[in-house]
This record gives sequence, structure tokens and C-alpha cells, in this order.
Amino acid sequence: MADLKERIARRCAKELKNGDFVNLGIGLPTMVANYLPEGVDVTLHSENGFAGLGVAAAPDKIDVDITNAGGGYVTAVPEVCFFDSATSFGLVRGHHLSATILGAMQVAENGDLANWIVPGQKVAGMGGAMDLVVGAKKVIVAMLHTQKGAHKILEKCTLPLTAPKCVSMIVTEMGVMEVTPEGIVVTELHPDYTKEQIQEATGCKLIFSPNLKPMEEE
Repeated sequence: MADLKERIARRCAKELKNGDFVNLGIGLPTMVANYLPEGVDVTLHSENGFAGLGVAAAPDKIDVDITNAGGGYVTAVPEVCFFDSATSFGLVRGHHLSATILGAMQVAENGDLANWIVPGQKVAGMGGAMDLVVGAKKVIVAMLHTQKGAHKILEKCTLPLTAPKCVSMIVTEMGVMEVTPEGIVVTELHPDYTKEQIQEATGCKLIFSPNLKPMEEE
């Protein structure tokens, strides 16, 4: 499981370009900070109040005052800027983010996103997800393709939506998919899987790009 999440985080990191200002959501997306491509200069935003998020903190280098939005201990780059929640969400709502990378419970083929609640189950709350997915210029979902075998990519979400038609790209351990007006297009397929297997693991009809290539990892 950890290896699959690392695969997803590594591939998401390859989407980041020089000058990007990117929010990393809680959970798997926070791992992206550990795999930024060498020579790529990006600023990572953490919704709990800073720009300049660094890699995960080593056990012997923990600063209890520096955590990501999920409460994990992280480092900060030398040019870090700490601020209050109002400023943090002002940056989000002001459409200053190049992208946000976040997890999902479900994604629909039209880009609808459900990632904050399962009715009847206790959850911490929506956090900044609703603001992030409408405030960022690009929304990348980083998640495992299925949940205990159940489809997470569907014709229509069955869970309460975070926001409609907001997802731009989906990265799972099986491949990379782009959300288009025609449907979900698989642009990269991991060599561990076949077209038939990724389709079987998906609850809607996939479109395979004519330029389909192996999923990039390194």
C-alpha cells in the first residue's frame, strides 16, 4: 500500500512546474513534497497557514510548531511565510493557486468531486476542500483507484459533493486520467495493469488516448 501511494505521489510531483504555487491536501497528497523534481522551483501552500512547505520532518528534526494541514510534522523552506487562516484562505479564494492536489472518496466522469463525508460516519469536517477546488486553477486528485474493491471513479457520485465539475486530472496507482467534456481519458497506464484491468476497476466508461503511454514514475 505504501509503495502504491509513493507511486502516486511521485507522479503527481511531475505535474509541477517552475513558479507554481500549489496546495497539498491532507493524507496522500502531503507526500508530494518529498518527490519534487530536481531543479523545479515551486512554492507549496498549507491551508493551516504557510507558504513554503518542505519535506516531511525526520524523527530527530521535528519542530512541533511546524505541521501540515493534517497535523503531520513537516519542514519549511528558508523563504517560508507564515500567516493566519484569513490570509491563507484569501490566497485560495483569490485564485492565486496554480493547483491543488487532494484526495477523494469519489470522482464522477464529469469531474464532480466527493471527498468530505460518508453519511452516518463521524468525520472531522470539510476543512478547506470546498474553497480549494473552486479557487485553484487546476484540481488534481491523488488517490488509490478503488476502496476495498469498490469503484471510486463513477458515472455519478453517490456521496455528497464537495463541488461539481471541478476535477482536472486523476492520478492513481493504475494510471493518469484527464477529465474532458467527452469523459475520462486515460493518458498514461502503469505497466502493472492492462486496459481491461483499469476499466474493470472503474465505474464508468474510460476513453483511452491514442497517444497512451506508460505511467511515468521517475
